[in-house]
Amino acid sequence: MGRVTVRRPVRKISANRDVRRPDALAAEEPLEIRVGGKALAVTMRTPGNDVELAHGFLLSEGVLASREDVAVARYCDGVDDQGRNTYNVLDVALAEGVAPPETGVERNFYTTSSCGVCGKAALDAVKLRSRFSPGKSEFAVSTDVLSKLPDTLRTQQKVFASTGGLHAAALFDTEGNLAVVREDVGRHNAVDKVLGWALQEGRIPAGDTGLLVSGRASFELVQKAAMAGIGLLAAVSAPSSLAAELAEENGMTLIGFLRDDSMNLYTGEHRVLGLG
Repeated sequence: MGRVTVRRPVRKISANRDVRRPDALAAEEPLEIRVGGKALAVTMRTPGNDVELAHGFLLSEGVLASREDVAVARYCDGVDDQGRNTYNVLDVALAEGVAPPETGVERNFYTTSSCGVCGKAALDAVKLRSRFSPGKSEFAVSTDVLSKLPDTLRTQQKVFASTGGLHAAALFDTEGNLAVVREDVGRHNAVDKVLGWALQEGRIPAGDTGLLVSGRASFELVQKAAMAGIGLLAAVSAPSSLAAELAEENGMTLIGFLRDDSMNLYTGEHRVLGLG
């Protein structure tokens, strides 16, 4: 398995210091996801939890609905210049009767660590229809619980603590307990890993949980939450206009700027308890 962090020399300069020392950087490597031996996508990610990432990605693409939809997921042979397996190609074999990804929509098979839908040919192509309606989620949480979530998440961001360079995503319950936390250089990858975990644990649809992300709430993250049947997405930073529109369209609750005892509630007020 690839390294999660990489040590590199750095020259640290400040007003009264100029020193050279090793520094920990978040690892970033490509992962090619194949379905039935056919390349579907390449994403730049932090190595680790790759099977979860592939499951979550295929869930958000509408290919998977349950863990039984996958027959097997395994790394393909691939070596670096020293003959070591790179673990950068993962092939997912679908169970009998599960339809493969649609091929009619043009796609570039490359996504950066900052954008998971950049390869889509048109905006309409990413407005997938979820098999699980997020608007039917009865999940509700108090403002007191929400306000504590960012600090709770930070305490579990182990790689972020050493590098300062990773996004995080988590699923949480009504008491603010985090069921799973995943980190990655790509915010969409972190969410895919969380959703992939939920799929493998038989917890999709995940309408009984909320999704927390450490950065901003983009259209693609709302889309992924909707595809998993999640009715509430809370972000530490800002949402985009399209994210708010999609959340409203799907009957979801979208929270941004969740910091300390303040937050902005953009859609779905009925899932936030304790409001005046």
